[in-house]
Amino acid sequence: MRVLALDFGVRRIGLAVSDELGLTAQGLPTLERRNSSDDLGRIQALADEYEVERVIVGNPISAQGRETAMSRRVAGFAEKLRRRLSCPVELWDERLTSVQANRMLRESGMGIEKRRRAVDRVAATLLLEGYLDYCAHLATRGAEGGAAS
Repeated sequence: MRVLALDFGVRRIGLAVSDELGLTAQGLPTLERRNSSDDLGRIQALADEYEVERVIVGNPISAQGRETAMSRRVAGFAEKLRRRLSCPVELWDERLTSVQANRMLRESGMGIEKRRRAVDRVAATLLLEGYLDYCAHLATRGAEGGAAS
């Protein structure tokens, strides 16, 4: 199952897609935002091109697990995607993915301007890796449960 991950931002949307087996995540070029209709169209084109079966959108809830102004904005965008795409669209907890992406890029020695261009893609990739790990864990637990019966 191929999954598309979105790290939604006011100016840019970081993108990552899984391989066909849903095992690995690869960053895609960051989408520079124009307007909602155009953004939705470009995401729909990507979903069609990669034949994704699910889209996950990073949900920037607070460290305490509460809704934020940005998480409300993300939820609205996800709802518009649901109306436009034929596959499920899920919100996925993205706490600390942008922080982790910035730290990784900073530690790599990358310059500020290159980091700014790469951080959204890296954050989307980390988001997708977390989702794929979660799915793999569920599948492993399910297989173990089935074997014990």
